[in-house]
Amino acid sequence: MFKASPMVWTGRVLTGLFALFMLGASVLPKLTGMPVAAQTLTALGWKPDYVLLIGLMELTFVVLYLIPRTAVLGAVLMTGLLGGAMATQVRVENPLFSHELFAIYLGLFMWGGLWLRTPALRALFPLRGAAAA
Repeated sequence: MFKASPMVWTGRVLTGLFALFMLGASVLPKLTGMPVAAQTLTALGWKPDYVLLIGLMELTFVVLYLIPRTAVLGAVLMTGLLGGAMATQVRVENPLFSHELFAIYLGLFMWGGLWLRTPALRALFPLRGAAAA
């Protein structure tokens, strides 16, 4: 049986942590109708009618991200969603490091996990030292 490298295991752990965070902190409140989900969207200028739709999109993108064959598609779609979240935070002028850049932190975590666990992605986007450039 093929033994995964420490890099691949690190990627799997990052992937799992990203998925657990998204499911617990974002998807669950939206899909279970927790008041905090609608309150948060309203505070950001969105109608609370969008809570369920956004929650279903997040759930779909996380599931796609967790399936190896569709992981890149899930990451690309989630990146788009995170970009919209960041734009919303910028529009309402929330604090930079804690709110506006939070989507960037999540995106780096998500893509970092995928890059570490996916040899084809590492081949497509290799890290190179200054000497190799």
